[in-house]
Amino acid sequence: MTSFIDCAPTLPDGSRRKIQIVDQTLRDGPQSWWGMRMRRDMGLPIADHLDRTGFHTIDLVGSSIFEVLVRHCKEDPWDQLISLSKAMPRTTVRAGTRSNGIVTFGLTADSVMDLWVQRLVAHGIGSFWIYDGLFNLDKIGRLVKTVQAEGAQAIPCILYADSPYHTDDYYASRTRELVGLGADGIELEDAAGLLTPDRTRSLVNAIKTAAGELPVEVHFHSNNAMAPINYLEAALAGADRVHTASRTLAAGVSLPSTEVTYSNLKYAGFDVQLDESQFSPVEQHLQRVAEYEGLPVGTPAEFNLFLYRHQLPGGMTGTFKAQLAERGMADRFEEVLDEMSVVRTELGYPVMATPFSQLVGTQAVLNVVTGKRYSVIPDEVLMYVNGHYGDAVAPMDQNIVDVIQDSPKAKSYSDWVPAQPSLDELRKRFGNVDDDELILRLLVPGNEIDIMRNTPKRNRDFSASSREMKHVRELVNAATGAYLHLSSPDFSLTLQGDH
Repeated sequence: MTSFIDCAPTLPDGSRRKIQIVDQTLRDGPQSWWGMRMRRDMGLPIADHLDRTGFHTIDLVGSSIFEVLVRHCKEDPWDQLISLSKAMPRTTVRAGTRSNGIVTFGLTADSVMDLWVQRLVAHGIGSFWIYDGLFNLDKIGRLVKTVQAEGAQAIPCILYADSPYHTDDYYASRTRELVGLGADGIELEDAAGLLTPDRTRSLVNAIKTAAGELPVEVHFHSNNAMAPINYLEAALAGADRVHTASRTLAAGVSLPSTEVTYSNLKYAGFDVQLDESQFSPVEQHLQRVAEYEGLPVGTPAEFNLFLYRHQLPGGMTGTFKAQLAERGMADRFEEVLDEMSVVRTELGYPVMATPFSQLVGTQAVLNVVTGKRYSVIPDEVLMYVNGHYGDAVAPMDQNIVDVIQDSPKAKSYSDWVPAQPSLDELRKRFGNVDDDELILRLLVPGNEIDIMRNTPKRNRDFSASSREMKHVRELVNAATGAYLHLSSPDFSLTLQGDH
């Protein structure tokens, strides 16, 4: 095995090539491990440390996070975004979006997509990664122009898939098309952790060659334990930036840790300029949050060859298991994964990322649960087969297409044209609301927003040790009187109320 130690080539002037790091501690880390449930009081105490670390960009928000914050955390996502972006003035903060949809697995009107971008920029976002598994260039190009018109950078994202059709040449061609749209950079994402070192080397080289002078970022999940090695291979093949998360929210279904990636790149001979002293405060705070809230922390994964068959993103695993358990079919999980691989092949190898991972997975669950394949077909599958998401990468199984198109609802999608309401038309549905409120009410049902606003705000202080906070929580939950006192050598707390 070739040693990675000090293997980075030097530049013509004798200097070392610089690799920049994009931080995912506030976005993909908690999305992967905590189901996006990072409240403001969890993230705000580490914002200044992240801002001082020297990251190229800090990824902060996506549309699904808005929905989760309202429904599950009872927190206004606009307030969180404004607080966090203001707390990180030194660093560009980023948001992610599909080219043609926010929150929904369906399609979103262009007017809403534009307003979404405009309001995010108004609240501090300076960079966007834009993804579309079927590379709808008209939609991507339109959004790139919208982002840049607001003064932000647009980074289209290439979603990696393992299939006979997703070759290096295929991805190089897509890269050249994205460059032609006027993008500010290219991101390569491996959401399921499928890349091997050899494929990483050849693929990143092909993309970097096609990207020309544009920077290339890599965003690899660690589902199959190879992402840290793949980051080194990507850097050696020409990648300019890598995505990481603080150790507490890294590894496994998440990304490689900032701590290990920084060390690996330095040992390999790259110039990586981060302030190491900021790593520990972030990690320690998140450890206290995890212990107090009963949340998992990043755990390394083991290599699993079965992953290459089903290609299920890590974040969907729990959902599928819960769906089967509700029907008393928890023992059929692997059967669902096998069915997913068959459905994906039949539908022309869509990349396993939103919304296609959901529509393939949902169809697989329905096929297993009903016992009759394609007897129940979700609307999103009908939309996909009829080309409303874009053209499939590979030919679909015509026998399966015929079954789908013979279903009762199929005809309603054959000539369907997605609605394109204006903002004025949408405002009539919600009354006289401002732009932020309009976006919120388009993303989340109004009753959920009302519940969120009527729920007392939580602002927990996680600075005390997790052991002490755990005892406080247990005692408060168990107390029946009006007086409670807790003390230790370096901590004292008294709570007293009316009888």
